[in-house]
Amino acid sequence: MQHSLVSSRKLSVRLAASEQDVRAAQQLRWHVFYEEMGAHPPSGTSVGLDCDAYDDLCDHLLVIDDMAAQESKIVGTYRLLRQDRLLQGQSFYSAQEFDLSDVLGASGVAGQVLELGRSCVLPAYRTSGTIALLWRGIADYVATHNIRLMLGCASFHGTDPQEHALGLSYLTHKHLAPHGYRPRAIGADVIKTDLLPIGSYDERRALMTLPPLVKGYLRTGAMIGEGAYVDHAFNTIDVCIVLPVAQMIGRYLTKFSAAA
Repeated sequence: MQHSLVSSRKLSVRLAASEQDVRAAQQLRWHVFYEEMGAHPPSGTSVGLDCDAYDDLCDHLLVIDDMAAQESKIVGTYRLLRQDRLLQGQSFYSAQEFDLSDVLGASGVAGQVLELGRSCVLPAYRTSGTIALLWRGIADYVATHNIRLMLGCASFHGTDPQEHALGLSYLTHKHLAPHGYRPRAIGADVIKTDLLPIGSYDERRALMTLPPLVKGYLRTGAMIGEGAYVDHAFNTIDVCIVLPVAQMIGRYLTKFSAAA
């Protein structure tokens, strides 16, 4: 049913071009994060809008259903924050959960870092085609702004580490970023991710337990940081994704940019 709905629609991708676009993206994020996934809004939050101070600094990538009614055209979104858009003394959103000093100090990436965040898609549109459109938009954005490295939080739904022991252990054993590109989880809500010993689990089964977004990142060559952060407000366990653009140009960026 979901696939037939999307296949009968004409989808496109673009950046938000108005306050109305951004507001629609914030409404979509509220629907997915709070109504569907059970996140808890901070005190004083406007009901129906997922928003914070970073939104004004970001570009908002949108997937549009060109055949939908005007009020429901935006069906997917990604928040894009370039390092050169940060205010003086300000850190990336991810720095609330991870120490990024190692990766931000890596040679050749200063001023050319892009944080990916707040990714969400309406349930009926969660297909490979929609994800490909989002990556097509990211690929063009990366090329336009000469991005050298991408990073951001990716989430497991729920806050019980044992429910995700397979996936977290697999990521740590197979995709840990090397020193020099390794964020590190910080704060009181940090958990270790090597919950199972190497060789004690089926790696193929572990891979299947990963959230689709995390698997998508891995396909592009992404790595993860050390440890994870339990975000009780968003009802998630977060890992930090690191993706040097040079590692993926030949595999995905070229593919998506050419398709665009």
